[in-house]
Amino acid sequence: MEYFSFETIKQDKKTGARAGILHTPHGDIETPVYMPVGTQATVKGVYPRDLLEAGSQIILANTYHLFERPGEKIVKQAGGLHKFMNWNKPILTDSGGFQVFSLAKLNDITDEGVTFKSGIDGAKHFITPEKAIEIENDLGADIIMAFDQCSEYGQNHKDGEKAMKRTLDWLDRCYNHHKNEKQALFPIVQGSFYTDLRIKSLQETVPYAKYGIGIGGLSVGEPKPLMYNLLDDMYPYFPTHIPRYLMGVGSPDCLVEGVKRGIDMFDCVLATRIARNGTAMTSKGKIVVRNGKYKEDFTPLDDECDCYCCKHYTKAYLRHLINVGEMLGGMLISLHNITFLHKLMKGMRKAILNDNFLEFTEEFYDKYEKNNKE
Repeated sequence: MEYFSFETIKQDKKTGARAGILHTPHGDIETPVYMPVGTQATVKGVYPRDLLEAGSQIILANTYHLFERPGEKIVKQAGGLHKFMNWNKPILTDSGGFQVFSLAKLNDITDEGVTFKSGIDGAKHFITPEKAIEIENDLGADIIMAFDQCSEYGQNHKDGEKAMKRTLDWLDRCYNHHKNEKQALFPIVQGSFYTDLRIKSLQETVPYAKYGIGIGGLSVGEPKPLMYNLLDDMYPYFPTHIPRYLMGVGSPDCLVEGVKRGIDMFDCVLATRIARNGTAMTSKGKIVVRNGKYKEDFTPLDDECDCYCCKHYTKAYLRHLINVGEMLGGMLISLHNITFLHKLMKGMRKAILNDNFLEFTEEFYDKYEKNNKE
């Protein structure tokens, strides 16, 4: 029995954009889709019921952080992540590979695996590809990512190739160790910022990509046009029968440009992280409510948004909450930002289905860029 499948409903005639459906054991996911990030088995500052109302179809959790606390065995004992966090829709877990990159000063990498030094108590943990899969099996998410090594921006070709080859070796080990057919294993393409490495990685990764494929190692500090160019270079080699997941990308303009280049799935902490600092994503661009010009602005963040925040609160009130350090400010803007991104993805999907995707993107940029210099 197949627990996962993907179907393309409509392919845009002028771009790589497409609308599809990913079928999983915990429900169908309409693509293109933005996935809110719940690193510690919760999307920071947002109630699960509000995520559902906002339109969240799938959320992420982080393997490494949940391995540290509360421990994957606790989650397994609870019945897996779905029961532990009371989320009945699909869940995706990252493998911890990004922490190989983000916690570089706290770890030591060899071909066998990675020794992490805990940022909590200083304890050392050795994670191999096999161990990462075992942790993800215990967590029980629908989609699990292969263990990989993410390259930093500016890395030379030789080191980028070494990390890419190590990622491919780890992928083979992950693939051979994964036995749970109710979890879809997505391999990850690496290759730093070199077209030849990216294409080689993609070509050698595809044979392992039964249910989906991740594109990792982008949006790590490089100029956005460089990311777009690499996606253009990879596009002719993308498999068509599975979803393509651009990891760690979540700004509105990057979502639009990613969809245009054939990407189906995105995730990023940006929506909630900037919200806690008082920054909102709106149809007219970025709004930083801390700014003094909103002191007497009694209008909603976005007059085109019908989220709870925009229906009930003003920029002046949100500015006050952020400036006095009240947690409600970050919570309300987080909910708004997530709702905005879901609405953007739904708008793109509808435009693809109606054969007017390019017109949609032009209208998006006309409004979005006017206020995006704040």
